[in-house]
Amino acid sequence: MTFDPKPKKPSLLTRLLSKDKALQSVFWMLISCCALSILAALGRLLGQYEVNAFQTVFCRLLFAFLVMLPMVMHLGFKKVTTGQLKTYIVRSISGMIAMWTWFYAVTLIPIGEQTALSFLAPLFTTIGAAFVLRETVRMRRWAAIFAGFVGALIIIRPGIVDISLGHWVAILSALAMGCSALIIKHLTRQDNPLIIVFISHLIMMPMAVIPAIIVWEWPNQEVWLILMATGPFAVIGHFALTKAYSLADASFVAGVDYARLPFAVLFGWMLFNELSDLWTWVGASIIFASSFYVIRREMREKKDALQKQALLIEKA
Repeated sequence: MTFDPKPKKPSLLTRLLSKDKALQSVFWMLISCCALSILAALGRLLGQYEVNAFQTVFCRLLFAFLVMLPMVMHLGFKKVTTGQLKTYIVRSISGMIAMWTWFYAVTLIPIGEQTALSFLAPLFTTIGAAFVLRETVRMRRWAAIFAGFVGALIIIRPGIVDISLGHWVAILSALAMGCSALIIKHLTRQDNPLIIVFISHLIMMPMAVIPAIIVWEWPNQEVWLILMATGPFAVIGHFALTKAYSLADASFVAGVDYARLPFAVLFGWMLFNELSDLWTWVGASIIFASSFYVIRREMREKKDALQKQALLIEKA
């Protein structure tokens, strides 16, 4: 009988993926960043064909639903249940506003600028928590929020260049995205990421159909192909995003979200010959740093509160 002192080691990829959930979250988040940047490029391309944002959003929801349907059928319709229906309705309303404004903004301003302004979303979430939920927001976080809006001003440079409608619409989209992201994080505590995306689409499609009918113009074959492509990339992007949130803390996921800007700038340059200037990068970096700081502070305060609560229970 022989004894092998050196058992076979698992492959590097296996060791990395099994190390912890953080690396898996990064993997899913990078996929999300790439897919959502391609989706933004498709939206801008549809804008050049003068397709209305209402029509684009409905087609994006419809074709995404058709992509998800076989996956949900394989999973089993019996599993398409939730005890959070009211939360889904609120998430769907914020999601619809975010999509309408997101697709409209990307037809008006370069993809890089629209993506940079979307980093304001976590700052809007914190402001809403302070004024709507009456959460305590201390001076450091208010300072970070102020710095984030300074970053937005660097991008749009009022008084130096004209502030377009697209910039205001992009900021409104960031506001709705901030609300939606917070609700998604809450939903992942109980529901599967695929189920979250699928149920959200079931609720949002009826919301989207009436505005789409009002502005509907029958597209040609080339435009149909672009509209159909929005479905798969939307599913990949939002499923990967939800998966990333389910594997790691929001602060960690937010740190990877900055990868959307290089992807967006790359696709903007390749497809539309759009070159983001230095001020877009500077402003986006300030906004991202502010958002990341706010999320980190929020997660740290929650952790400290849980530790204090545990100590009180232990003493009791």
